[in-house]
Amino acid sequence: MNAKQAAAYKAVGHIKDRMIVGLGTGSTAYWAIQYLAEKVKQGLQVTAVATSAETEKIALQCGITIVALDTVDHIDMDIDGADEIDDRMNLVKGGGGALLREKIVAAASREFIVIAGNNKRVDVLGKFPLPVEIIPFGWQHTARQLALLGCGTSLREKDAKIFITDSGNYILDCHFDSIPEPAVLEQRINNIPGVVDNGLFVKMATRVILGCDDGTVKEFSDMQ
Repeated sequence: MNAKQAAAYKAVGHIKDRMIVGLGTGSTAYWAIQYLAEKVKQGLQVTAVATSAETEKIALQCGITIVALDTVDHIDMDIDGADEIDDRMNLVKGGGGALLREKIVAAASREFIVIAGNNKRVDVLGKFPLPVEIIPFGWQHTARQLALLGCGTSLREKDAKIFITDSGNYILDCHFDSIPEPAVLEQRINNIPGVVDNGLFVKMATRVILGCDDGTVKEFSDMQ
């Protein structure tokens, strides 16, 4: 069991019968879906909300019941990965291109468990390029406004084409190198017209589970 698998397995252990569960997107969240599917086959009854079309497809193939977010009042527990995690449990997310739906689902959840390999823990966010979801209209103007915040920007592509999110938007990957005040930057970015949201998740995680290469895990509700 590698680091990602260990963190995912530990997180799924927190899921109780009849919970409404948020399912994240990405390589670590993939393992959470697999382990949850095993528990469902053993009799665990859950309803899940997916953060992306890809996650919904995987979950349905595994026999997990998926419902739309607006059919439920809340989510009991959301399990998702992260690209970076600082000691205040602030996150950079969006490497998989699903940051907008991931943030909406996380905000609707009573508990938000972040799972990752121990290598995702950093002193200061920013080495991983910050994904910013923007509308296609006038995107170059939006990119220039983002650059004024002190970053280099690159329009995300996939298979030599512009990457389109599940919500029909573009993603600009913003290279800041260091984000010492994520709460301030999150708001400054979101105040730019054309920006839908960004991959800074500030004070949203309630628990962080970090997997290690030897299969052990470290679990935090406060990393300071």
